[in-house]
Amino acid sequence: MMIRIILLFCLLFSSVSEASAPRTFKEAKKVAWKLYAPHPVEFYCGCRYKGNRVDLKSCGYVPRKAPERAKRIEWEHIVPAWVIGHQRQCWQRGGRKHCAENDATYQRAEADLHNLVPSIGEVNGDRSNYRFAWLPQKPSQYGACPMVVDFKARRAMPRQQIRGMIARTYFYMSDRYGLRLSSQDRKLYNAWNRQYPVEAWERNRNQRVACVMGHGNPFVGDVDLKRCR
Repeated sequence: MMIRIILLFCLLFSSVSEASAPRTFKEAKKVAWKLYAPHPVEFYCGCRYKGNRVDLKSCGYVPRKAPERAKRIEWEHIVPAWVIGHQRQCWQRGGRKHCAENDATYQRAEADLHNLVPSIGEVNGDRSNYRFAWLPQKPSQYGACPMVVDFKARRAMPRQQIRGMIARTYFYMSDRYGLRLSSQDRKLYNAWNRQYPVEAWERNRNQRVACVMGHGNPFVGDVDLKRCR
């Protein structure tokens, strides 16, 4: 009897916690602004920002081609929406718009805050839906920003400080939403996960996001939902 009561309590608490989780990408972006407000640092280059305006000098960023887009923050899916959607039938029937309107699993995945980060608009556009990879090129496209995009190979190499988090986000999204990872990608992310272990900033982010989503990313570590009350 006691075990059943405990299980019921856990289920109820989980339901209450997840009730506040965003249901759409539009809702997720509104929540994300508040989540990152205490520590407004852009993901790919480490620039600081205020509101939606990027302080390019704070990370030595030099626009590659789109100076106006480089000045603003956009919300980037680490695992691209294309990767989430193209493995589902809804994408074949009408692309991203059709998935967002008709596929509940896609809707949850697209709005998952564990997969959402602030990005310089130009970098968000350049990265597109390219796979992450290790690239031999020396970073130079964006001034001092250590991001590299190989447009011909359709690959992107992120800065070292975020490679571990990227790997753990891919593992999380794969497990939670049934996304298939190629053997090449899984090998790379396993290596990044080992080489770049969880740091305090990633652990703190996981806790903050968990308070909204109702669950953490288990590949980052445990969270305490009692701290969310």
